[in-house]
Parts: sequence; C-alpha cells; structure tokens
Amino acid sequence: MNALVALLIGVVVAVLGYKMYAQRIDRSVIGADARKATPATMYMDGVDFSPASKNVLFGYQFKSIAALGPIIGPIVAAQWGWLPGLLWIMGGCLLIGWVQDYSSTMVALRNEGMTFGGLSYKLISPRSRIILLSFIYFYLLLILGAFGAIVAGPGLMGNPRVPTGIIVMTLAGLLAGQMIYRWRQDIILTTVVTVGICFVGIWLGTTQPMMDLFTAINGGATPAKLWEGVDQRMFVWAIIGLAFCYLGAVLPIWRFAQPVNFVAFWIVALGIVGGCLGVLIWRPTFGDFPAFSGFWVKGILGAGIDTPLWPFLFVTIACSAVSGWHSLVSSSGTSRQIEKETDSLPVAGGSMFAESVLGILSLITAAGVWGSFAGYKAQLAKGAGAVFAGGLGKLLNQIGVPESFGVAFGAVFLVIMAITVMQLVLRFMRVASAEFVGDIFPAMKNMYFGSIVGVVLALLLIFTGFWQRIWILFGGANQLMGALALLIVTVWLITQGKPYRWAFYPFLFLYITTVAALLYTAYATFNAALNPAPTATGVIIFGNYLAGAIGLFLAIAALVLAYDGVKAIQRARATRRPAMAPATGS
Repeated sequence: MNALVALLIGVVVAVLGYKMYAQRIDRSVIGADARKATPATMYMDGVDFSPASKNVLFGYQFKSIAALGPIIGPIVAAQWGWLPGLLWIMGGCLLIGWVQDYSSTMVALRNEGMTFGGLSYKLISPRSRIILLSFIYFYLLLILGAFGAIVAGPGLMGNPRVPTGIIVMTLAGLLAGQMIYRWRQDIILTTVVTVGICFVGIWLGTTQPMMDLFTAINGGATPAKLWEGVDQRMFVWAIIGLAFCYLGAVLPIWRFAQPVNFVAFWIVALGIVGGCLGVLIWRPTFGDFPAFSGFWVKGILGAGIDTPLWPFLFVTIACSAVSGWHSLVSSSGTSRQIEKETDSLPVAGGSMFAESVLGILSLITAAGVWGSFAGYKAQLAKGAGAVFAGGLGKLLNQIGVPESFGVAFGAVFLVIMAITVMQLVLRFMRVASAEFVGDIFPAMKNMYFGSIVGVVLALLLIFTGFWQRIWILFGGANQLMGALALLIVTVWLITQGKPYRWAFYPFLFLYITTVAALLYTAYATFNAALNPAPTATGVIIFGNYLAGAIGLFLAIAALVLAYDGVKAIQRARATRRPAMAPATGS
C-alpha cells in the first residue's frame, strides 16, 4: 500500500460522508434552524455561555476533541497491521463518530445547553443522573491520568526542546483572547500574529541556552528516579501541566481555554497540512508492514499479555473513529457557544471528519516512514509519541523543514494535542463533581476547590499507574461514554418523533464492545496486582488495584445505565410523538 493512496482514500471518505450523509441528516431529520435562539445567545454570561463565530468555534472544537487519541491510538493499534486501523478510522467516523458529535451538540442546543447529567435525569431516570455523573467523573480522571503520564514523559515535556514552545503558545493564546474580545482586532490579523509568535517560540526551544535551562530543571540529562516509573522531570512536568489545566478550568472560557485552543488549532492544522504535503512529495510505501498481523498481539495491555483485536482495536484507537470525549465537549462546551443552529454541523460534524484524516496521517507515520515493520517496532519501544514526532519530522523534511526542527515541532504538536484538551477535562470534572456531590459536600460547588481535588486525584493516578493499562482503560471508558451519549440521543429522538436508528445501532455496537474491553482490562489489571512481577514495587501494585477498581466500577455503572436506558426507550416508544416535518431555516 502506498501512503498517499491511504491518505487520499481517507480524505475522499470524509468529504463524501459529510456531503452525502451528514448534511442529509442535518437537513431532513434534525432540521437545524438558523432562526432559533441558541443557549449561547439566550444565557450569555461570558463564562460558559458565550456566542462565537463558527470560524473561531471550528478551531476550538477541533482542538478540543483532537487530543492524543487520534495519534497514539492508531500508532499502538498498528501492531495488528495497518488495515484494521485504517478501516476502523474511516468506517467508525462515517457511521458513528460524526453522528455522536453532531447529535450531542443538537440535543444540548434543543435543551437549553443542559449537560448530560441533566439530560439523563430528564430523558432516562433520576437514578441515571447520579450514575452517569459518577461515570463521567472517573472517566475524565482516566483521561487526565493517561494524557498526563504521556505529556510529562521524557519524549514530550521532559524533552528540553519542548517546554519553551508550549509556554510561548500559552502566552500567545492569552494575547489572542485579548485581541479578539477586548481590542476587537480582525481575526486574520490575530491569527497571523499569535501563530507567528508560536513558531518563534518553537524555534527558541531548539536553541542551546533554552535547552540547557530546561535540562537543569529536569534534573540533568539523566534525572534521578524518585520511585518506580517516576523521575524528577516527570514529577515536575506533571505538576506544571496540571497547573496549566487548573487555569483552563477556573478562568472564563473566552480568557484562556477558547483562545489558547484556537491558536493551538493553527499549529496543529499547519502540522497536518505539512505532513500531508510530505506524504504527497515522498509517497512512501508500507513496505513489509503487514496489512494484518494476526488476531492476537502482545504488549497492548502490558509485556507478555495476549490482547485480542476485538474488542481492543476499537478502544485502542480511542479517537479519529469515535470518541465519547467529543460528546462532552459538544454538549457541555460547544453547544453553549453556538451562535446559530446551522453552525452545528460544520463545527461539530466537520471537526470529526477532519480528525479522521489526522488519524490516518498518524497511522502513516507508523507504517510508512520507518522503512519496515521492524523499524516501526524499534521506534515504538521508545514510545508511541516518538513514532509520531520522528515520523512527522521526516515528513516535514520533505518540504524543506530541517528534520531537527521538525522533530521538535512534532513533540510540541503532541503536547499541544494533549494539554489543551486536559484543561477542558478538568473544567468538566469540576462541573460534574459539583452536580454529583455538591449538595452533600458544598465545597465541591466552589470551582477552585473542585478543580484542586481533580488535580490531586490525577497526580495520584499519574504517579502510581502503568500508563498502557490506564490508556486502555481510558479508551474503553471513552468509547463507552460515546455509547451512553448515543443512548441519550436515541431516547431524545424517539420522544421528538424523529427517526432514531441512525443513532441506536451505533450505540449497540459501542456498548457491547466497550463493556467487554473494560471487563477484560479490569481482570488483567487486578491479575497484575495479585501476581506482581518480581521488580514491581508497592506503588505500582497500588496503581494496578486503583486502575482495576475504576475499570470495574465503570463497567458496572454502564450496565445499570443501559438497563435504565432500555426502559426509557420502551416508555418513549409507547408515547412517541407523531413525526414532524423539520424546520427549513437557512
């Protein structure tokens, strides 16, 4: 297989899916109406409800949904061969991914920006609200743990070339917010200035003085190990990374999260465009990389553990095909910023299709740029992030970018993908905890206190957990969140008298697959705790027990939610409204 052919197929599927499927659902089933007032315009408070241009919001949405999932997932999943991952990225996005993102936005828009906690109470049952909020909280904790462990590692923020670029990008985002919302500057001028500043920052990070500074902060070229799996640089950057997230969780969204993600979007977009141009010029082949290496592979869940393609391919690739995280961004975040209903499809659906192209590009960095399957496995031993950063550096080199700068850019790219999403994760965690236990523990309603609790729990998971199992647990919980979002959408569609099978069948597939993955992973994690390796420390054993308990809890919560959901579907079908013609607004 030629990498260019794989990329072009992915682009064609994305464009046709948007034009022929998504636009038809938007027009004939949902009936998006530009004349209807949206929550952003009705309840504008400048904090959570804040109408934004669809051009700004597309960048915010894409950067908010596209984290490490569409990069790390396809690279790790390539161990099953390049074909299963390619098919799942394209087919999953076409049939499930955009469906969830768009429908989650619309159901929240049509319910005054209500969160999934409120929607589950209204549409399913009072009990489901409590269970879903607890599910969401621990699911979000897994995201912070999985992403935080990668970001703080030696290949990313622990790399002395990377921190300068991230710090400058954050400052550029603050400047963008000031220019857009306070100084009322032109969006094009704002973009050119702030993105230009970011590239200067990335270059500065490759200079020797800045590298020496951050090498010293890291504790030297070979930092001292503090305990199993954690050295000084990981300790330092995990805390700094979560401090960044804390700011994103407590500051007004227009001041920090939205403009930082907007600027970050352009860094990511230019990286994707540059990588695609590199593929176009180089046209690498997949060589001896197998299309399918077998149903079972070792190493996904840990050294020596056999891992089956089903259900684990579908949770290892936790984004680019479908991601439950997107439903939270779309419902709790984006729906409160949509200015017109007709902006929902290009913002929410369009971002998902764009993310599928990024997933394919990530797969290409695994299968197409390292010369062989053995070359890929050797690079993978340094970490999935090293596969992508090094691969993107090689692709950018094809368009004249020095490979050393390209590799540094690739590492910054990865950190941006993760940390700009982590800030929203913590923001949603403090909202979920306030809804979940705020009446019992009023302090949790305080956004500062609730955010600090989330930070402390995330650090506990990062410093004690084995990241690969945390990643799989996150993937399973992530896709399961997508299934539960589609369950809520299905019930809503039935109550509105609208066709619902386009959301119901994806729910069934995701639900069965992800519950199986969570139960299997919980079993493997508990087994690792009960039968530890000779070198395992008490910290790692504790981390395995903690991760296994979270996985088991999420699976049980999902079973209860599905039971209540089926009853809600039965009630809704019994009292279903007559089908109504959609509005014809433009």
